[in-house]
Amino acid sequence: MENAGQKSGLKAKVQRLGSHLSGMVMPNIGAFIAWGVITALFIEAGYFPNEKLATLVGPMLSYLLPLLIAYTGGNMVHGQRGAVVGAIAATGVIVGSDVPMFIGAMIMGPLGGWCIKKFDDAFQEKIKAGFEMLVNNFSSGLIGFALAVVGFYAIGPVVESLTNLMASGVESIINMHLLPLANIFIEPAKILFLNNAINHGILTPLGIEQAAETGKSILFLLEANPGPGLGILLAFTLFGKGAAKSTAPGAIIIQFLGGIHEIYFPYVMMKPLLFLAVMAGGVAGTFTFQLLGAGLRAAASPGSIIAIMAMTPPESIVANLAGIIVGCVVSFLVAMIIIKSDSSEDGDLAATQAAVADAKAQSKGQSAIKADNQETFGNVNKIIFACDAGMGSSAMGASVLRDKVKKAGLTLPVSNSAINNLTDDPNALIVTQEELHERAAQKAPSATFVQVENFMNSPRYDEIVETLTAEPVVNDPKQKPLTDDVVQGLADYSKIDHIIFGYDQVKGSANMGAVTLKKLLKENGLNYPVTVVPISALQDETTALIITTQDETIKAEQQAPSATHVLLTDLVASEKYDKVIQNLKK
Repeated sequence: MENAGQKSGLKAKVQRLGSHLSGMVMPNIGAFIAWGVITALFIEAGYFPNEKLATLVGPMLSYLLPLLIAYTGGNMVHGQRGAVVGAIAATGVIVGSDVPMFIGAMIMGPLGGWCIKKFDDAFQEKIKAGFEMLVNNFSSGLIGFALAVVGFYAIGPVVESLTNLMASGVESIINMHLLPLANIFIEPAKILFLNNAINHGILTPLGIEQAAETGKSILFLLEANPGPGLGILLAFTLFGKGAAKSTAPGAIIIQFLGGIHEIYFPYVMMKPLLFLAVMAGGVAGTFTFQLLGAGLRAAASPGSIIAIMAMTPPESIVANLAGIIVGCVVSFLVAMIIIKSDSSEDGDLAATQAAVADAKAQSKGQSAIKADNQETFGNVNKIIFACDAGMGSSAMGASVLRDKVKKAGLTLPVSNSAINNLTDDPNALIVTQEELHERAAQKAPSATFVQVENFMNSPRYDEIVETLTAEPVVNDPKQKPLTDDVVQGLADYSKIDHIIFGYDQVKGSANMGAVTLKKLLKENGLNYPVTVVPISALQDETTALIITTQDETIKAEQQAPSATHVLLTDLVASEKYDKVIQNLKK
């Protein structure tokens, strides 16, 4: 059992790693494609050599792509501030190394986001009103500066040393005549963007020497074999999901015909177990090359099937094609198993549930965006002030409410954000200005909203704190009475010993009504438990007072015919609460 638990824990860690890598790389695939096209067309060995345009290749590879990855990684950890600090930090490892720093960027981006997040967690509540922008800007700048220096002197050299170590491992295996095993190092090294260093720094010099003696060399095929990458892209085309599935067919053309192998690297990075697929494909392909006597006259650059066939001696055509096909088939089969077994149903289930909810809302003529304050404050675990820029006025408003929340003894985090950076969170209470509410609601339709006219001085802040400090709604009728809404006097109230808010689709309104009624009961010295229960779970009790909306009363009466029923048109604010209190006092 312990071994199984360890395996499960390891699998979870690998999946989380894959998720993080995917989150950093996949949003930037467009940049990878742009760089790949420029490389295929304009480098000296490209299809349309152009010396001036080829100067784009180096800076994009060394600076643009790593910085995009670092920026995205920092944003995943701590939004815009994390993105900026992550990009600054990654610049240190990029400048401090002679190899493309994709690994360094994947380290420094999230690290920068984590550092600035920890700073904000520690000091955000201590910043005086009016100093938010000053502290935020200087903190991100100084932390980014420190991380850039650390990256330049420490992390960059370590990553570069690991790179050189891997290259040495490839050369050692070749010298020991264990050629197929060389792909165990070559394929992962390629995906870590060491393909040019391995191909032109190690394999090409050795291959030239071999070709001078025999007229061809198998070494030219080890890194250039497009088969393993083609297998990965075919597997994503048939079994992938989302952006990976939709972009894979186009990537096949660029990779197999254009020879730009870098195009499939992000697909492997998003699921680290796919390293096994390209390694297996590479080993199988090289074994086939060696078995059939394959080889090229000279290096194929780029590694396109067209370039490979152009460099293939007539006697090696069948052998070369066989090695490519075998590498593709083996890589495809392993990748298929990994992708199909790793594709959890959670994503599909969530998408299906969202589609069903949206279809249900549309069928009733409702918007998928929830009404203002429809969600109960009892579900709130964070407060966010949202404005256009996410700074300035919203930061000052957050400071004001943060102080009120702290004095009330609450531990809810209060932050500020640009509207464009909002995410849909049903547990978030979003405070925004009235004119910005519609935009904010579109970004976070499941959140609870409070609209204010002035961020700096709004009476709504005291109402928010008062509501948040109210006792939570519970489902245990033996608990203290809770304040709920909607009730219309009927029947004999002398038999009532508990109150239920029944709901079908409007749980948020039922909870808000419960809070209201609970306060009225306390103010009048009445001790009736108040609960919020789905109509489908109601029990037939003669001692229950059940409050529902007018549209749902019939369902409630069918479920609990012996109870006393009160119907209301508005659960959140009803003048009938006073009448219910009067009936309960009699």
